[in-house]
Amino acid sequence: MISDRWSPSAVEGLISLPLESLLTEEYEADPALVHERLRARYGPVAPIDVLGVPVWFAIGYDEVLHIMQNARDMWSKRVDHWRAYAEGRVPADWPLLALLQADNSGFHDGERHRALRGAWIAGLRPFQEPGSEQAQRLERAMMRHCDDLAGVLAEGGPAGQADLAAQYGRPFPLLVANHLLGVTIERGEEMIEDQWRLLNGPDSAGAYQRLHAALLELARAKRQRRGDDLPSYMIEAKPDLTDEELARELMMLSGFLDFTGSLICNVIFEAITNARLRESVSIGAIEEVVNRVALANPALANLTFRYARTEVKLGRFTIAPGDPVMLSIAGAHADPQFGGALARDSVRSTRAHLAWGAGPHRCPSQRLATQMSTIAVRHLLDRFSTLKLTQPAERLPWRPSPFVRTMSALPVHYELSRRFALTLESGGEPAPPAPKDTAQDGGPDSGTDSATDSATGSDTFSGDARPRSGLRAFLRRLRGSQ
Repeated sequence: MISDRWSPSAVEGLISLPLESLLTEEYEADPALVHERLRARYGPVAPIDVLGVPVWFAIGYDEVLHIMQNARDMWSKRVDHWRAYAEGRVPADWPLLALLQADNSGFHDGERHRALRGAWIAGLRPFQEPGSEQAQRLERAMMRHCDDLAGVLAEGGPAGQADLAAQYGRPFPLLVANHLLGVTIERGEEMIEDQWRLLNGPDSAGAYQRLHAALLELARAKRQRRGDDLPSYMIEAKPDLTDEELARELMMLSGFLDFTGSLICNVIFEAITNARLRESVSIGAIEEVVNRVALANPALANLTFRYARTEVKLGRFTIAPGDPVMLSIAGAHADPQFGGALARDSVRSTRAHLAWGAGPHRCPSQRLATQMSTIAVRHLLDRFSTLKLTQPAERLPWRPSPFVRTMSALPVHYELSRRFALTLESGGEPAPPAPKDTAQDGGPDSGTDSATDSATGSDTFSGDARPRSGLRAFLRRLRGSQ
């Protein structure tokens, strides 16, 4: 039901149409069926209800791409351009409001967005340049983290059961983030746990406050003493960036990490359940598998709102100034017009998808996310000879999210590879997987070589040093909580 604040007598246009609630059990189970029904009834743009709020839902490929590219600045991401919000008709406790109100580059336009995005691009560049010293250190760190995670899983014995979402795919990006941030070991462990709480609850509010305070402290420390890390490079690129602005920008890592962990889980799921994809992985074409999964099952299924700056014709409807539009990546990829183009053009099938966005807000860390995914999946399949779902794929639980599309759990029966089992028995270091297409992966991570961090004065993560046992204790707690 739409409350009086949304009645046609109050506002014309969007809310005068019948609205279908998007976030239902049907959508959670199979969003493709909902996309198909909406497309048949309304075309590439449909009026929907998102948690009680009326929103336009763009599911046509051309329409989604058009809005992303934002020619002539026709669309804004700033919440104060949302007419209903400006008029006080969005409830203060609406679940998505705090996210849309975030004061960072993800929700800005124009010159401020370009300046902050420039800091991100400059900050990430050393970690995304193939062959750079930072990228090489990052790759080694990623491999160690995969082995740390696999080692904790293997503590259950040479064969057993595990949840590859909670115990492998989603924690992995949190470990990598500490190298990008250049944080101390002790503070890094605290931040990993708060990142986990922020994304999974129940203490998400407290975790947000603690994480913001830690990032603010980190920003101040890096301004006083630069390091070989993301915040230092961002400060160097934009010296007028305040500590508070930098902390708010670095908070965006939570969303990036959640997306990347979800992508890893989706790739693992496909590799386990799709024999053809598993064969591709086994011969080394992992980056292409990641690309195809991003096309067929994008981890970021829907994007946060865009608001029309002016009247716009979109599909069969006229979008009024201030109307919100949710962009559906999954819906756009399922657009029959896009699918027809894929059938005719095999190159486009892997390179024209929208999983990384387009236009001014295109993801600046695509190479990093791709590298993290390829390394995580390759290591997992190298360390375990058997990975089988413990229940039918159609019964797996999906995360109830308006944006992310991935399993909330990925329970498997595993068996260790003989080589990995022998390595663990001997107490040695696992050898890296057999050589593959690493030249493509060339990606990023950092790690800092400095002996101390002025934030706490304790040892930092080194590019080649193994983290202390406290990290394993956190991973064991994750396993024990499942």
